[in-house]
Amino acid sequence: MTQARGFTLIELMIVIAVIAVLTALAYPAYQDQVRKSRRAQAKADLVEYAQGAERHFTANNSYSGYTFPAQSPRQGTGFYTLSPTPLTDAEATAFTLTATATGDQVNDRCGNLTLSSTGVKGKTGSAPDSECW
Repeated sequence: MTQARGFTLIELMIVIAVIAVLTALAYPAYQDQVRKSRRAQAKADLVEYAQGAERHFTANNSYSGYTFPAQSPRQGTGFYTLSPTPLTDAEATAFTLTATATGDQVNDRCGNLTLSSTGVKGKTGSAPDSECW
């Protein structure tokens, strides 16, 4: 007489249940890390554009005439739309850059990011400032 070898249906269902629980815990954490990396790219873009504006201000004593790019120069970073606040005064002595979340990035806890010409960093989401900047 030979003994049958293999998995029982119950053992197989237990393995599937364990995999489902691990997936349910791991996937949201993975999504948060992806959003965090996209946010880091948006922060780098904001700082880069602010530096360009400061170089323009140093040479011209005004931000007037500086063109803010609408999208990141890097490929595949279309999860934020970058825009400056309109320069309202004639001398254009201040600006605020805004990175508006688009696509899946709108689910990020930090929301939209801002950076002013004075270095003030802001966000619209519910996350603490230390997490966002």
